[in-house]
Amino acid sequence: MNSRTCLVRLGVLCIWGLAVPMMLTSTDLDTLYLPAPENTGGRPLMEVLNERRSTRSFREDTLSDQVLSNLLWAAFGVNRSESGKRTAPSARNWQEIDIYVCLERGCYFYDAAEHVLVPILAEDIRSCTGSQSFVAKVPVNLVYIADFSRMHGAAEDQKTFYSAADAGFISQNVYLFCASEGLATVVRGLVDRDMLAEKLALKTDQKIILAQSVGYPVLQD
Repeated sequence: MNSRTCLVRLGVLCIWGLAVPMMLTSTDLDTLYLPAPENTGGRPLMEVLNERRSTRSFREDTLSDQVLSNLLWAAFGVNRSESGKRTAPSARNWQEIDIYVCLERGCYFYDAAEHVLVPILAEDIRSCTGSQSFVAKVPVNLVYIADFSRMHGAAEDQKTFYSAADAGFISQNVYLFCASEGLATVVRGLVDRDMLAEKLALKTDQKIILAQSVGYPVLQD
């Protein structure tokens, strides 16, 4: 891990000069070093678009680290290393959307530059990411959080509009990846944002936009 990312055990994660809170308990999580994403192959685009859909029934089988790596890279990974630009567009390249990854083992921050999962909270908070009953057991819940402090020169209404659009681009990337890989997903707006923001110790400028569940579909008889 290079100087762009530093883990500080006193409770602050510095990424590209930005401070992200860490709330680790005594049973600290380790940083999850994801395998390199497999960014070739997949099904033809038109087939994937034909099969893109929302699903609210999931098996509880966990995703492998490789599948999780591919999923996060497809969502908002770096696809141009020389510039740090990503697989989804963002207005003025603010890259204001962060992905928090809520798993049974705990909650992580996806550091796209290093392609690692940095621990945030050593607690299963999947049930806090939405009001539907299935979110508590689905293997992966992604939370899209906008950091308005990165949106330099934007008025408040522009921050709201552009961050919502940018989160939508990421969500669609996840939908297309899931359709290609035989996974199930649904994007969700029913989130108790105040409660989840408190749980994650978000800053005032950090706004929860959407959540998205990902897992394996229930097998049909």
